[in-house]
Amino acid sequence: MDTISNENKEKENKASHPFFYVARRILLAGIGAIAITHDEVEEFVDKLVERGEIAKKDGESLLSEVRERRKKYSHDEDSYFQKRMDEFFDRFHVPAKKDFDELTEKISALEKKIDELSKSQE
Repeated sequence: MDTISNENKEKENKASHPFFYVARRILLAGIGAIAITHDEVEEFVDKLVERGEIAKKDGESLLSEVRERRKKYSHDEDSYFQKRMDEFFDRFHVPAKKDFDELTEKISALEKKIDELSKSQE
């Protein structure tokens, strides 16, 4: 975690305009709290660049960092949710889709055997 903090501090220090630091902190703080669409972030950063409040390269860097953090956050959230769902299903003995698929295959095989036996007895 310290490596990430050091990398972030280096990125913040490299910013060519002080407003970049503020915009970066605002956007990154909101990533975990609300789901902001990529288009909205891009539009916001484009406006900052147009107004000259941040440099174009800083805007691209900011978009890249937001993209990376959203991807990590999304992956972590999905993993956590999946783990909790698996625990729930295990605890209450809820069959998984795989179990239903196996039963469907067995039923199909049994139906086929019944049809074969019925035809052989006719």
